[in-house]
Amino acid sequence: MSNKIQAAIVIVVAVLVILGAESLFVVNQTEQAIVLQFGEPMREIKTPGLKMKIPFIQRVVIYENRLLNLDPPAQEVVLNDKKRLDVDSFTRYRITNPLKFYQTVRTEVQAQSKLEEIVNSSVRKVLGRITLQELLSQKRTQIMNDISNAVKKDAEQIGVNVADVRIRRADLPLEVLQAINARMKTERERDAKEFRATGQQEAQKIRAAAEREQKVIIADAEKQAQIIRGEGDSQAIEIWNKAAGQDAEFFAFYRSLEAYKKSLNSDKGETFMVISPESKFFEYFQGKN
Repeated sequence: MSNKIQAAIVIVVAVLVILGAESLFVVNQTEQAIVLQFGEPMREIKTPGLKMKIPFIQRVVIYENRLLNLDPPAQEVVLNDKKRLDVDSFTRYRITNPLKFYQTVRTEVQAQSKLEEIVNSSVRKVLGRITLQELLSQKRTQIMNDISNAVKKDAEQIGVNVADVRIRRADLPLEVLQAINARMKTERERDAKEFRATGQQEAQKIRAAAEREQKVIIADAEKQAQIIRGEGDSQAIEIWNKAAGQDAEFFAFYRSLEAYKKSLNSDKGETFMVISPESKFFEYFQGKN
């Protein structure tokens, strides 16, 4: 076999390999496909396996067949009662009509962008008809169903079936939370001032009552002391009178000693008296026969 024949065989085999590679493609279990010819959809493929197409004329676009997630950024929603909420939602969807999907959005990236607009619009539309109290009540399940139904209806236009739409959380905006915290702080401070003023008023009442009770107790004690002192003085006088009645001379002598003690006791140690020696005061200083 000449070299020319061998070269021809190699070329033919290479062409056949290239044609086979361009003619065959595989659709996996988690995929679906559309065969395009010069940009126009020719057929949908939803079953997995080895498939064929016209080489160099037709091309294949592969889409996911699994459940996909959409997690858009939180958006601010104004409720019917003018309350503002930052709503964070997520969506699960599946591409069910590849042909319509390709004709409307082409790629999954554009589909997510379009689906995000649909979800955000439906959330704003449904929540805009309710109040915050209704959102926090038992109507929450019905509200979520209304959002899901609205999203499903609009998503069908791009060949997508929405399995579920859920609100992960709904919070007040940061500036609203700060305003609420400031108002709560002001109210707590006002309550604290009122409680403190009430406490001070009660403390003053207690102190006044205690001082009044103290004065009453002291006055009663002084009264009892004076009574007891008067009774003691009366008993002392009575005892002295009895003693004087028994020995009048001794009693007179004792009274004179008491008088000497008081008269001669000077704080400076000096005592001056101008009294006649024959005075009655010095009676007991004079000797008696």
